[in-house]
Amino acid sequence: MFRGANAISLDAKGRLAMPSRYRDELVARCAGQLIVTIDAIDPCLCVYPLAEWELIEAKLRELPSLREESRRLQRLLIGNAVDLELDANGRFLVPPRLREYAKLDKQVMLVGQLNKFQLWDDAAWSAMADADLAALKQSGGMPDELQNR
Repeated sequence: MFRGANAISLDAKGRLAMPSRYRDELVARCAGQLIVTIDAIDPCLCVYPLAEWELIEAKLRELPSLREESRRLQRLLIGNAVDLELDANGRFLVPPRLREYAKLDKQVMLVGQLNKFQLWDDAAWSAMADADLAALKQSGGMPDELQNR
């Protein structure tokens, strides 16, 4: 499981050094093979270990192909998916088109999301985290499923 938020700097070429606490797990799980694509809802990127991405692809394949919503989602997620591999230094290159989509510049946040990561612009992550916290407080707190856990 991937958890936590990690402040990371992209280098001049747009490479990100995967934090060492995740590297060994990614090499064991997927030989360092990753898929990065856009997040269809939030202004960030999603970074999946290859096996996790294959589960997403299987679900997308099952969607009814004659429904416009299904085709739209497939175009967005699969059409923007890029295969990546961690290099010998545990880095991967975030493609320029995807960096532009998520407005990634120098300072980014790599946020664990259990089976994947989200990659955010640092300022956008801070704004989203503040908005999420405010919305949670306004709605009365935790969902019933998480109460008393």
